[in-house]
Amino acid sequence: MSLFTNKTLMITGGTGSFGNAVLNKFLATDIGEIRIFSRDEKKQDDMRHEFQAKMPEVADKIKFHIGDVRDIASVRNAMNGVDYIFHAAALKQVPSCEFFPIEAVKTNVFGTENVLTAAIEEGVKAVICLSTDKAAYPVNAMGTSKAMMEKVIVAKARTAINTKICCTRYGNVMCSRGSVIPLWIDQIRAGNPITITEPKMTRFIMSLEEAVELVLFAFENGHSGDILVQKAPACTIETQAKAVMQLFGGKEENIKVIGIRHGEKMYETLLTNEECAHAIDMGNFYRVPCDKRGLNYDKYFTQGNKERNTLTEFNSNNTELLDVEQTTRKIAALPYIQERLAEEK
Repeated sequence: MSLFTNKTLMITGGTGSFGNAVLNKFLATDIGEIRIFSRDEKKQDDMRHEFQAKMPEVADKIKFHIGDVRDIASVRNAMNGVDYIFHAAALKQVPSCEFFPIEAVKTNVFGTENVLTAAIEEGVKAVICLSTDKAAYPVNAMGTSKAMMEKVIVAKARTAINTKICCTRYGNVMCSRGSVIPLWIDQIRAGNPITITEPKMTRFIMSLEEAVELVLFAFENGHSGDILVQKAPACTIETQAKAVMQLFGGKEENIKVIGIRHGEKMYETLLTNEECAHAIDMGNFYRVPCDKRGLNYDKYFTQGNKERNTLTEFNSNNTELLDVEQTTRKIAALPYIQERLAEEK
């Protein structure tokens, strides 16, 4: 962790699942300070007590700051002396953003603008922002706000001289707060049917640890203005439900199909066909460089790109689709699942 030796890392929305995963990975290293910035004092207090109990020798590296990314003054107050930022603060629930789209814009778009403006002013060395596959070909308010967030990131990166600004885009993070697997486990334990929206719907799946690794990859390998995408596998919702039942019990005949909810798609896209025109294949990752052309479009009436990459759209239907056994192994390796299984023993 030499890049973070004695450095100060700030995590916006730091009390969420991603922030907790970063703390578990970083806290025992030689990092100087991890600054948790969020607006929920209850979650901050819970996190404070949790890490004081399980990592008392290093828990004093965590510093908590109450604030809201919607308020640039509170962001500025928390950013003094920060070297790096992982920007995870967001409204992420698809249904709630559908009913309150302006709230999604305030947090996901204006909140990101505030964080990046303050970071550039403060001379922060690097900001890695977290986006979602729902930002590619968005059909719902959450995805649309995240797509606009990505545009803000790229625009800011064009003019930021001393601050590297990158974006990561990834799919469903298993067992993160508000995700479906914890719901299914509770339904099984209560003796209720497992509710799924549409059996053939496909979704990218990754662990919290993989989400952190993608952010670190962007931190180390990304150029300012880049969008970094990991080549994640996917599975159908039915496959995922059957995998959970293999681990926690339940019968397949108890699966209840409730239908697609507000703003959901049958499959998600991590790399659009248009981005493929200039994306770079980096093995386990795709890199989408910033379009650095100027605003003078007159010359594009006579000049254009004749050549195009041979890459094609990367979505949850054409990636590696895991079967039930493969999905079961991936889910069983998650710390959250191991803890829930231990409870049953």
